[in-house]
Amino acid sequence: MKKLILQMQMSVDGFVGAAADHPWQLWEWGEDNGWDEELKRDFNTVFAGIDTILLSRKMAEEGYLTHWGKAAGKYPVDPFYAFARRIVDARKVVASDKLQAPRWERTTVVSGDLVREVGALKAGEGGDIGVFGGAGFASALIAAGAVDEFQLFVNPAVLGAGRRIFDQGGFGRLILLGSKAYACGMVVNRYAPAG
Repeated sequence: MKKLILQMQMSVDGFVGAAADHPWQLWEWGEDNGWDEELKRDFNTVFAGIDTILLSRKMAEEGYLTHWGKAAGKYPVDPFYAFARRIVDARKVVASDKLQAPRWERTTVVSGDLVREVGALKAGEGGDIGVFGGAGFASALIAAGAVDEFQLFVNPAVLGAGRRIFDQGGFGRLILLGSKAYACGMVVNRYAPAG
């Protein structure tokens, strides 16, 4: 069975979105990225096992697919952007009760019971499912017990306030699968639900 892998950047104090607009992530969607070479390689290694991407409507409409599609075209031989090519080639699923039809290549829109839709995706053949979305989308998946692995990219920043992904509950205990610190200051913690 495929795993649903939630990747999320967060601050040291557990926030995934800042209350005020100021840059805190070592890598936003732009080309300016403070990740070191080892982190870039490791990120691409994880992404190589993903063949389906689950997105919130908001993430899709804010330009996630368009941005990384352009990056794949702009940097076709840059090894760091191998994940961008995977995003283009992967099956994309956008969860939305508002969107009627997909506007992006290799994309379908699902609506209704999110847990049922995720279950159907997991039962399919192939690689794992990467999930990307904001705090609300991630929180809903966590509360439903749909996430099989958390990959938390902890940035060297303290926000003091903002949005969290564990506010709706979900798992009481997690099992640490691995933790790695990088020269740029990022720490990537990987967890699975206990039991």
